[in-house]
Formats: sequence, structure tokens, C-alpha cells
Amino acid sequence: METQLLEVFRTVARHGSITTAARALSFTQSAVSRQIAALEADIGARLFDRLPRGVALTEEGRELLPHAEAVLDRLDAARRDLDDLRGLGRGRLRVGAFPTAVAALVPRAMASFRSSYPEISLSLVEGVTPRLLERLLADEADVAVVSTSPTGELDRERFDLRHLLDERLLVAVARDHRLARRRSVRLADLAQEAFVVGSATAENSLLRASLPSGFSPRIDIVAAEWTGKLGCVAAGLGVALVPALAVRGTPPDIALLRLHPDDESVRQIFAATVRGRTPSPAVTHFLEHLRAEAAHLG
Repeated sequence: METQLLEVFRTVARHGSITTAARALSFTQSAVSRQIAALEADIGARLFDRLPRGVALTEEGRELLPHAEAVLDRLDAARRDLDDLRGLGRGRLRVGAFPTAVAALVPRAMASFRSSYPEISLSLVEGVTPRLLERLLADEADVAVVSTSPTGELDRERFDLRHLLDERLLVAVARDHRLARRRSVRLADLAQEAFVVGSATAENSLLRASLPSGFSPRIDIVAAEWTGKLGCVAAGLGVALVPALAVRGTPPDIALLRLHPDDESVRQIFAATVRGRTPSPAVTHFLEHLRAEAAHLG
């Protein structure tokens, strides 16, 4: 049953006249008559009695009318909902991000997005890149900000990766450290330093993924959280590698040094979505806010 036939049927029933309904629908009178006849043939019953002046619903017509109105009302509601979704008047956005991206990049983009589209429900999922990609595949996140690693390539066959920025790693030292007044350092300058790391064994840790294989740092302190790691550095217990995205949370009693260009490690930051899935309007617009914030931070 075509919905247009139901719309014509409803309009004729409301006006009690094929001629008046035709004017309301911008159809010819004969076109309305043909469509009513087609609906009656589809239903297998006469829906209107033709009277000298206008038409009147038959018993079958009166039975069909509330069903036709319900179908058309639901379709109207569906169209409104889809228009709201496209116009970001409703919906949700689940954003994934690795920890240091949550220091500034992602929250700023989310705040900017929320200011533009306050009706969208926002949530944040934090995790390491491999876990974030798993959550994308499991439909537990809509978009994720992830990073490359020298220990493993991102899967470009399963994910669409949109480059946001290149992030350098800095060296954090205490303010009274012997190197604190330097603007940049060589790895050779750190050969005798103790490193404060998040893991002493994980092969995909920030330290192991960023330093060349020939460099063997001494590890005295393991602190999983950034607050503890930087606290140990500030106390003079060692030095640490700090991603540039995380410098916003660096305490004032710590100095940040750049590695010499010959020694520095750079990782690429991407916004990832699952390849083959059409991004929602919310994701499409959020990507614009991410790119703007990445350009500002970069």
C-alpha cells in the first residue's frame, strides 16, 4: 500500500469532497479519483459513497481512517527525527581517546562541539590505542583519537584514519636538574639518567616505543599514572618522556626539554572510524572541531 494513497484518502475524508481535496493536494480531480480507486482496489472494499454533494466514508472507510492516520503520523514523526539527526538537534556521540589526548586536544574539541550542538549527548571513553580500536569495532565508540607506535602499524584496512597532527616527545626534568636550562638534549646526555616509566616490561610502553633499540635507559621508578610519574621527576628521582599533548598538565617545578632532531621521536595522531560504516552527522561535524583544535595545538 503506497503512503501517497493513504495521504489522498485521509485528505478526502477530512474535506468530504474530492474536488476540495484535489485543491488542497495540488492534484487534478481526476488524479485524486484514480488514487482513491487504486486504494479501494488494493483494500478490496469501497471506501467512499459518492453523493450528489461530495463523498462520505463507508463503514470500511471509517475503519481504515484511524489506521491510515496512525501510519502517516508515524512517518511524519520519523521524518522530523531524521531531520533533527541531520541537523544535530538530537543524537549521541561517543568519543574515544588515549590518555594524553584527553589532556587538552579532545576535551577542547568536545567543548567546542557541545557549544555548537548542545542537544547532542556526549560521552568520553579513555584507553590505549589497541583497546580503543577494539571498542570501535564493537560499536562501543563512534570515533577514537589514536596514535601510531614504532612497535606496530595501525590497521588501515579496517579503519579510516584522518591525520590530525604529529606529536613530539619531550624530556621532563626537575627544575634544579643539571640539564634544566638546556633547550634541547641528546640521548647521550641522558645515558646515565634514571628514567621514570609507566611500565618496566611492556614492549609497547612509551619509553620502549620511542627510544632507539641501541639506547638502554636505567629504570629505577615505575609509576603508571602521569601524576605520580611527574611527581617523581619533580622530586629528582629521574627523568621522563612526556608527549607534547600532555604538557598542559605539567607542574611548574618541572622543565621540559626537546630532544635533538637526530634523536627525537614523533608519533602521528589520527581520528579513527570503522571503515565501511557511514559516519553519523555528529561524527562528521565533530571531526571538523577536532581538526580545528589539532591545528591550534600543532
